[in-house]
Amino acid sequence: MATFCMQTLGCEVSAINTVNYSNHVGYKRFKGRKSTADEVAELYAGLKDAGLNNFDVLLSGYCPSAALVEQVGIIARERRLEANTSPGSFFWILDPVMGDNGQIYVAEETVPAYKSLLRDADLILPNQFEAELLSDVKIRDFDSMRQAIRKLHQTYQVPHVMITSVRLPPTQANTPSKEPHPASMAKLSVVGSSANSKGEPRMFRITVPALPVFFSGTGDMFSASLVARLREAAQHAGLLQTEHWQSPDDVQSADLPLAKATEKVLASMHIILKDTAEHYEVAAEKYRDSMDNQLNLGQGEEAKEAKEMERHLRLTRAAEVRVVRNAEVLRHPPDVGEFKAQAVEEGDVKGDHGEDDVADELGVLKVAGGDGAAHQT
Repeated sequence: MATFCMQTLGCEVSAINTVNYSNHVGYKRFKGRKSTADEVAELYAGLKDAGLNNFDVLLSGYCPSAALVEQVGIIARERRLEANTSPGSFFWILDPVMGDNGQIYVAEETVPAYKSLLRDADLILPNQFEAELLSDVKIRDFDSMRQAIRKLHQTYQVPHVMITSVRLPPTQANTPSKEPHPASMAKLSVVGSSANSKGEPRMFRITVPALPVFFSGTGDMFSASLVARLREAAQHAGLLQTEHWQSPDDVQSADLPLAKATEKVLASMHIILKDTAEHYEVAAEKYRDSMDNQLNLGQGEEAKEAKEMERHLRLTRAAEVRVVRNAEVLRHPPDVGEFKAQAVEEGDVKGDHGEDDVADELGVLKVAGGDGAAHQT
């Protein structure tokens, strides 16, 4: 997902896999194994020997062990040191994949390993739960979110922070106006911030409607698309030769390059995920019809488990994000103006969609009791 999105947006990509699986783990059936720190180090050494390690941007995602997190840090710090004499020539986007919805799905020692890397990253992309783990601040509302982001900016000196899976109260603000959005429709937000020269947050949010299907890969799609869009926005703002691509203090939060880049990313993703959700619903209906027409379905617990697994595999396949057939939408996002960033001021409202709603990183909602298709990798 990440490689395809970056290449579609014009990036030359050297990809090192941190896992090598036959398919994503949401299928519950897969083959393959996790990469080791030594394997990643060897592959990077190969790139270095061939003179292919002088990349402008490093995007790091899921690391299955603390040792691998540390190895990614070694690579990033080496590249940072090489670019020291040329401000802005290297930019590290760190996605600290550790867990979601209050549950860690990596080894506990991975958390301090990520904390040790924060000072070297230019932009981090935690979801709300991961932001809590990194900042040690429980996020209950926008005031506590500001505290968490301020700590990441000031204590860990992270220039840019983007928090995904942020729950907000029902609102019509910053959602596509050309489609009906009943008041009961769940909405989720991303909240970003670029620090000013004093380390104070400049926070913005973009709210999107949540779709009643759970996809795999949306986090990678978001981060990979952001690589290209943020560099594009930074170039437009004349910041590519500025350390960390940081904007002057007089730039307001909604006008930051990070905000402008996120608008384009979400505009593309909304169309792609909406198309995927429609495809999923058609496939789910066909599956229900086919099951209704079967006369010999078998009996007993074993037959029941087999039928449930078949259902899960079919629906998971139907929920595969249709990004390839929507490549043009990645390149030319429609209706970007419908996803305008909005400044988050101090004292903004508390957000909560209810404890039964489970969301992935990008406003994609799995409704409790629904036909969710896959678990996030």
